[in-house]
Amino acid sequence: MRHGNKINHLGRTSAHRQAMLSNMASSLILSPKKRITTTLAKAKALRTYIEPLITRSKDDTTNSRRVVFGYLQSKEAVTELFREVAVKIAQRPGGYTRILKTNYRQGDNADMCIIELVDYNENLLAEKADKKVKTTRRRGGAKKAGAKDETATPKEKAPKTKAGKVEKITDEIQDAEVIETTVAKTEPAVEDEHKEELKNESSEEEKKQ
Repeated sequence: MRHGNKINHLGRTSAHRQAMLSNMASSLILSPKKRITTTLAKAKALRTYIEPLITRSKDDTTNSRRVVFGYLQSKEAVTELFREVAVKIAQRPGGYTRILKTNYRQGDNADMCIIELVDYNENLLAEKADKKVKTTRRRGGAKKAGAKDETATPKEKAPKTKAGKVEKITDEIQDAEVIETTVAKTEPAVEDEHKEELKNESSEEEKKQ
C-alpha cells in the first residue's frame, strides 16, 4: 500500500528511476509524432517529470537551457524542446501532455497507454475545429424572441400606415370636390334641355288641337 507516499518509485532506485524518466522524456521530445507507448504508471510519473521542463522552455535563456539539460542529458532534446516545442505550446498555460489508455500487456497484463503532447495530435485538433457549437433549446425562448420582433414591427409601421390613411382621406376629399363641381356644371345644362323638351311638347299639342 502507498500509505501517503506521493512518489511512485516504480520498483527502482532513485538513480535508476531518474535515468529512466530522462530517457523517456528525451524519446517523447525527439519522436516525430511526439508520442510514445508505455505503461500507465510510467506515463503518470513521466507527466510530472516533463511538464515543468516544458514550462521552463518558454523562457529561452542560457540558464533555462542549462537547467533543462541537467534533467534530459541530451543536447538534441534540449534544442528540439526550445526551438520547436516551446513555440508550439507558447499560448498554452499548462497541461501539455495527454494520456490515452490502449490495452493490457500480454506478458504481465500491465495497463498500457500512449502519452503524447497535446498540440501535436492533428486528428483531435481537426475534430475540435469541425465540431459545431450546440445551441440549447429553451421553452418559450423562440416565442419570446418572435413576440419582441412582432411588437417592434408595428411601431415601425405605424407612421407609415397613418400617413397612408391621411393620403387616402385627402384623395377622397379631392375626388368629392371634383364630383361636386362637375355636377354643379352639368345641372344647369340638364335643366335647360328639360325646359326645351317641355316647350316642344306643348307646341305640338297646340298644333294638334
